[in-house]
Amino acid sequence: MVPVQTMDPASSAPLVREVMTTKVHTLRLDDSLSEAANLFEHERFHHVVILERDRVFGVVSDRDILKALSPFVGNVIMERPQDIGTLKKRVHQIMSRKPVTIGPTETVAAAAEKMLAQRVSCLPVVRDDGTLLGIITIRDLVKQLVTATTVETSVPQTDCCL
Repeated sequence: MVPVQTMDPASSAPLVREVMTTKVHTLRLDDSLSEAANLFEHERFHHVVILERDRVFGVVSDRDILKALSPFVGNVIMERPQDIGTLKKRVHQIMSRKPVTIGPTETVAAAAEKMLAQRVSCLPVVRDDGTLLGIITIRDLVKQLVTATTVETSVPQTDCCL
């Protein structure tokens, strides 16, 4: 496992709390795949955090939903009762259990290392007591990279050695 370090506050490395998304979509363990699918379709995001007693219990991605639902759902010609039945499954049946999480004071680099090491595309950001604060995704990391690169390239260079 890749070692994750907490950043020294005096350092200028960006922290998870500075780049995470705070508007996190959540569902409960017994919510249906129909509810999850509707949420994904209308809100246009890729991960939903599953909570129980205000603690993070799992994560469901849009890909998990696609894999779990029958490909015939919504096709009036081919849809069968068993296809519609897949919408009644509960999110706890398909969620990733024991999700990999991160704290808000970890560095963005530590988040990226953790995502790579654990082969996940998001990390719920949690307090010490396990309550949800936000989520950091691959998209957040890319935005941070673009921001950092833009700032770096916009700094004027001096010709010191001509």
